[in-house]
Amino acid sequence: MAIRAVLPPKERDYRLDLLRGFANWAIYLDHIPNNAVNWITQRNFGFSDAADLFVFISGYTASFVYARIMIERGFVIGGTRLVKRAWQIYVAHIVLFVIYIAEIGYLAARYHDPNLENEFNVAGFMRDPAETLYQGLILAFKPVNMDVLPLYILLMLCYPAVLWVMLRRPNLTLAASFLLYLAARHFNWNLAAYPVGSWYFNPFCWQFLFVFGGWFALGGAVQSKALIQSRALLVLGGAYLLFALVMTMAGRFPELGQMMPAWLVEAFNPNDKTNLAPYRVVHFIILAFLITRFLPRDWAGLQSPIFAPMIKCGQQSLEVFCCGVFLAVVAHIVLVEVSNSLWMQILVSVVGIALLTLLAYYRSWSKRVDKRPPKPVAGAAPLP
Repeated sequence: MAIRAVLPPKERDYRLDLLRGFANWAIYLDHIPNNAVNWITQRNFGFSDAADLFVFISGYTASFVYARIMIERGFVIGGTRLVKRAWQIYVAHIVLFVIYIAEIGYLAARYHDPNLENEFNVAGFMRDPAETLYQGLILAFKPVNMDVLPLYILLMLCYPAVLWVMLRRPNLTLAASFLLYLAARHFNWNLAAYPVGSWYFNPFCWQFLFVFGGWFALGGAVQSKALIQSRALLVLGGAYLLFALVMTMAGRFPELGQMMPAWLVEAFNPNDKTNLAPYRVVHFIILAFLITRFLPRDWAGLQSPIFAPMIKCGQQSLEVFCCGVFLAVVAHIVLVEVSNSLWMQILVSVVGIALLTLLAYYRSWSKRVDKRPPKPVAGAAPLP
């Protein structure tokens, strides 16, 4: 079959780095309970949040990077590159998994607070470490705040076949993904978690946002250009975003919710994140279209020093995300055991973001050093 997808330009799209950096910062802040600073994140002002953005950009980037490899070098090479990336993410997840459990265990003993083990869902490991470790290796056991990477790993492992079809039938692939999403919601399909329950991010539902990101990268944005530039999107999309803001605030503030019909507020609260509620999907798609419209690829602001730290964190996304999960636990313990004042909440938030940014700059510098050829030594004989 002929290639029908429209490949994006080869040049790096700094919008993706900016938005992924924003998502990593927001995820860090959202992972700190009782933190006033996380009121600035996306989740408080609409149905979708940083997780939706992270998964969408992951799908977009996977297509952006590996579609060209698959076309130029064949399915096997392109597919194995995707699997290799999934393996890298898996290794990072396992390393984080071990460090995370050790961190919780140490802090629980340090502050004589065994409830921390239950709060972060690692008590099972303390009781039966062998079985829990095995379940962690197969991605069935996930401590609190460690649900995103297993979803990402699974989606990347399945993506070679999806990408092959999408390059040839992009709209059909998106339609099939949407049907799977609907079926999973209707029949309650999900993967089992250990020791009980199911995956917090239902992969049968969240795959749609990942595939939608891939479709958007491979011509979907071009196909949607008329809608993206339309007045209807501004009017109807803006009205929906305002409605989402009101419903979200009604869930946050009971006094506001009591001013509205109970059936209306309860339809959107609590927000169904596990199965990616349709109102979340619509909310995110509208945001994606509006960002595409008002944030062009060549926007001069992307070169501004103001956005450089966030862009750098987006470029080193995996390392920043993993470190953010670790630091969020430390920040939470500080707020619980030291002080929960507003100033302390601001301090742990700012320090955490600063450390994530420092890590991103270090990783960027380290990668450049690794790629740089060694300087010749004066007087040294050339190698034969």
